[in-house]
Amino acid sequence: MTDITSDIVMNRSNNFGPETFDNPAAERLHCKQRLTAAFRLFGKFGFDEGLAGHITVRDPERPDHFWVNPLGVSFKQIKMSQLLLVNHLGEVIEGEGLLNGAAFTIHSKIHEHRPDVTAAAHSHSIYGKSWSTLGRLLDPITQDACAFYNDHAVFEDFTGVVLDLSEGDRIAAALGDKKACILQNHGLLTVADTVEAAAWWFITMERSCQAQLLAEAAGTPKLINPDSAQQTADLVGSALAGWFSFQPLFNVIMAEQPDMFD
Repeated sequence: MTDITSDIVMNRSNNFGPETFDNPAAERLHCKQRLTAAFRLFGKFGFDEGLAGHITVRDPERPDHFWVNPLGVSFKQIKMSQLLLVNHLGEVIEGEGLLNGAAFTIHSKIHEHRPDVTAAAHSHSIYGKSWSTLGRLLDPITQDACAFYNDHAVFEDFTGVVLDLSEGDRIAAALGDKKACILQNHGLLTVADTVEAAAWWFITMERSCQAQLLAEAAGTPKLINPDSAQQTADLVGSALAGWFSFQPLFNVIMAEQPDMFD
């Protein structure tokens, strides 16, 4: 980044950054719109795999409730009106459709253990689940991968489909205070203080997995030195950078698929 770009991305003093709301209803609508757009983008990028995959966003008025996709509705076709509001007991409070048990097990515990997390994303994307079989952290081999430098973890205990709440607790513990977790033999999980950033971290982490798989197939990648990796992480891995990186994708999917907010 140039100095000018860095100043723009990192400086909130000019009111640049995530929207703020005085009206909870307006904030809820905003969150549900971005959540729907994130699903459509996941569908566009091929992150869907049958019934697997879910993104959640915490309700602005009820912090122990979250919005999530119904089971069996394609990421490519989901509409905002189909989102489900779920409480901490796994009860569907608003919306019609089936609740994915794994979605509740994982996301309810993430939201419970991490009050700073507004949104969480998980799917069985091809490169993420391929990389997850190695049980390794991503290396700082590209600028984009540096977003996760010292800021992701590996959950090593795969026991099948996540339906036991205790496993949700273990995943949350493995994630700790980081923005992402590689679920071994399973896939990727990302979290953030906005649904935009959570979705972007997933998208760029999936691509970073793809890049490292390709690089290691060709040879031995050269790692970025720790000081440079951390300096880069402070820029491209910030919450604001995650939110901002989602905006061009949101504008594209809005133009291509305006029906999603029906």
